[in-house]
Amino acid sequence: MLTERTPRVAAARKLLRRAAREDTGRFLLEGVRPAHDAVARAETDPGAVTDLFVTESVADRERDLLIRAREAGVRTALVTEKAISGLTDTVHPQGLVLVCRRPAAELPAAPRLVAVLLDVADPGNAGTVIRTADAAGADAVVLAGDSVDPYNPKCVRASMGSLFHLPVLQERRPDDALGRLRAAGLGLVVADGGGELALGPDTDEVLAAPTAWILGSEAHGVPDAVAAQADHRVRVPIRGRAESLNLATAAAVCLYASVRAQETQQAANPVAEPR
Repeated sequence: MLTERTPRVAAARKLLRRAAREDTGRFLLEGVRPAHDAVARAETDPGAVTDLFVTESVADRERDLLIRAREAGVRTALVTEKAISGLTDTVHPQGLVLVCRRPAAELPAAPRLVAVLLDVADPGNAGTVIRTADAAGADAVVLAGDSVDPYNPKCVRASMGSLFHLPVLQERRPDDALGRLRAAGLGLVVADGGGELALGPDTDEVLAAPTAWILGSEAHGVPDAVAAQADHRVRVPIRGRAESLNLATAAAVCLYASVRAQETQQAANPVAEPR
């Protein structure tokens, strides 16, 4: 049984730091449910997962997962509870941690729906938006500007395995990100509480077209210099007395509004290429 001092465990522990993740191209993934997604990826993409560390109690419950992992070429090892605790930043570790290769991420050809997070520093919000974009069938997520590393452990947990389901791109320069999205044929729509359009029937025509939703941080929103480059600013109507919506909730409302508008257009024009 490996301990926290074992070189393999010590090397994996370094991946809690962003610099180590960027240097190695690897990250840590914790939890049984996301592990199933990761191992499924490794079964078709050798090297997608290199190591699986598990406590004895979890190994007894997840024998089938461990067998699949070994058959996919993943090195598996029993570790102590203390070793697992050193590989996570949670108060109550789930007893299973994997070392994964960062998936290659490219904007797909002819995308229809993309979520862009600009200067979003909260890893929980970012991971939830990635999960929501996956659920909505978006083609990609772009983290631009000073956004959090999507392979931050908290972001990985919040994404619940969706990092393996759709491309998650990073672009330090917002102007470069917007340029790539425009070149891909996407209209740029900013989610803005003071936007000139209210999300609803008046935005259906806009959202039926290929769209990149740009969402800023809860504290500062989308900077004016970036918003000025967008085709439209759209606000989510607040019917009650709440000041605003949580970022991840607003992202869900906006993305599913696009899905509905695009599916409605497709139903009315079935000869068009489906999503």
